[in-house]
Amino acid sequence: MIARVTASITDIEKAADVLRAGGLVAFPTETVYGLGANAEDPAAVARIYQAKGRPPSHPLIVHLSDAEHLDGWAREVPETARLLAERFWPGPLTLVLRRGRRVSLEATGGLDTVAVRVPDHPVALALLSAFGGGVAAPSANRFGSVSPTTADDVRAELGNAVDVVLDGGPCTVGVESTIVDTTAEAAAVLRPGGVTREDLEAALDRRLAVHSAGGVRVPGRHPSHYAPRARVVLVEPEKVVAEAALAQELGHRVGVLLPPSFADNHVKAHAVVAVPDSAAAYARGLYAFLRELDRHECDLIVASLPAEDGLGLAIANRLGRAAGPRPSP
Repeated sequence: MIARVTASITDIEKAADVLRAGGLVAFPTETVYGLGANAEDPAAVARIYQAKGRPPSHPLIVHLSDAEHLDGWAREVPETARLLAERFWPGPLTLVLRRGRRVSLEATGGLDTVAVRVPDHPVALALLSAFGGGVAAPSANRFGSVSPTTADDVRAELGNAVDVVLDGGPCTVGVESTIVDTTAEAAAVLRPGGVTREDLEAALDRRLAVHSAGGVRVPGRHPSHYAPRARVVLVEPEKVVAEAALAQELGHRVGVLLPPSFADNHVKAHAVVAVPDSAAAYARGLYAFLRELDRHECDLIVASLPAEDGLGLAIANRLGRAAGPRPSP
């Protein structure tokens, strides 16, 4: 039976004890809920991969309580990484660095690099402080499926595979952290997320490349990821209504993510979610919208990509991965 833990100091300390004993703790961050284990304990980290059904070659993010601990978990920390950490931590930014000795190879997928971040959530920071070490944590869901943004999502997804679930309420950002590779001479965005490319470029006073494939292995770059049970089809915004009607006529149970500019249109579909005007609100609600359409037992979701600026880049990335080719059963 999963122990439901409220975010009191006493319960957070008990959750830290679970981590020390090699257990798994699901905890809230500002982005999504994470499934955490002691980053220095190979057996505990292996439990994460088992619980998620995640390939062991896919690296995890190590969460720290403060940027001052960075040198204990990474080596050869370049000035770019320090500048970004100072500007955006705590926050939804992950830095890829050379792996320090404390990090188990299991947590890095066997790589000599490590992904590190300091989350911006009081429950996460309290847990990390109470534990006193690094917590390796991917999103607390089955591998490739929609990320959880509430404690109830975690319980529905992973059940008894988690020893403790810390409930910190709904996540405020709603999409995962931005991942920036700082191991090369020129830093580059490997996964767009909660910190926008524009904000990163303003902090560094230079342009940043966004690498959508290849290069360093990092979380969230599998061809099919963040995917609901329903198949996702992406079309131009002006074609969403017609595509949904056609699919419905062909016998599909169609779910629609309806763009704001078409909110007044009548849509022939099984279930419709109106997309918010605000990119921040869309990002915050994206995974909840996909879960809602799954709850309506849709077998096809019709959506369009937002403009790829600001948080729209992260939303487009997640929808593109959700629409990616599914592995054969």
